[in-house]
Amino acid sequence: MMSRTLRGGLLAGMLMTSPAVAGTLKVSASDPAAYHTVQAAVDALPDTGGDIDIAPGTYREKIVVAKNGVHLHGTGAKPDDTVLVYGDGASNAGGTFKSYSVLASGDDFSASNLTIQNDYWLNPDNKPSQAVALNLTGDRAVLTHVRLLGHQDTLYANKGTAGRMSRQYFSDCYIEGHVDFIFGNAKAYFKNCHIHGLAHQSVMYTAQSKNSPTEDSAYVFDHCTLTAEAGAQDIALGRAWRPYATVIFLDTDMQANIIKAGWREWTPGKTNTLPFAYYAEYRSTGPGANPTGREPYSLQLTDAQAASWRLDAFFKGDTAWIHQETKREAK
Repeated sequence: MMSRTLRGGLLAGMLMTSPAVAGTLKVSASDPAAYHTVQAAVDALPDTGGDIDIAPGTYREKIVVAKNGVHLHGTGAKPDDTVLVYGDGASNAGGTFKSYSVLASGDDFSASNLTIQNDYWLNPDNKPSQAVALNLTGDRAVLTHVRLLGHQDTLYANKGTAGRMSRQYFSDCYIEGHVDFIFGNAKAYFKNCHIHGLAHQSVMYTAQSKNSPTEDSAYVFDHCTLTAEAGAQDIALGRAWRPYATVIFLDTDMQANIIKAGWREWTPGKTNTLPFAYYAEYRSTGPGANPTGREPYSLQLTDAQAASWRLDAFFKGDTAWIHQETKREAK
């Protein structure tokens, strides 16, 4: 007869390798009954996804979430308590888009109360390189109380495979970096987020990459706060990675020392993107606001124009996926 100890060990092994059934999976570095890596828990979920609670701690791993309906939640008192981190850069990972710490390509992905970090730049032996913390391309993604930490190219908010648009919603998040650190071609809405520029000779908060006037993509920042370290220089709201870049700041508190023009050319003297980009502000406040002295091609919106960029209008009334996730986090 099989011993109780052996039988229990085999059962535990089966649970760790077989697809999970309904219920919330646990991740903990110290709990023997939990998964010890986030990736192991993601792999154990059924194809329909599920919930993963992650205990406080630092999880150094490169995470891929390709399944739909995966929900990551840090169980600490604050987002700083649960850190998902890796240290790849474009120079060693095979390109910018492979340098991520977390790749979320599945639809209906959510993350809350945790930190996603790429610490490549913190190693003094590494040469400067793009280094993505979160590569987000799934549709209907919701991030709440998440910290995204990096330097160059921190958040890649982009379309999915075959050019399918990705709708993304960020609420009460903290995002930091310096060069082009929120970049890509998603339809992304940032509400009550803190965007922070790190010390660098040139800081660009955004590098949106809408490539055609017919694409339904944009970055909207609604009631956000922009700050920067004292060593941050030449701070711009954005530059156009592709010629039809679309970025709107609504009721934003601009505490950073932003350049008077607000926006800048992709490569001054070499490219000509500003006449085609849609760069706009509405009721910006703070030391970085300069409504009368902005780049001539940018816009200061009227009340009616601003209303067309508010949440419900931006997503054309299809916001049930946002409210559903908000209710989940409130429980």
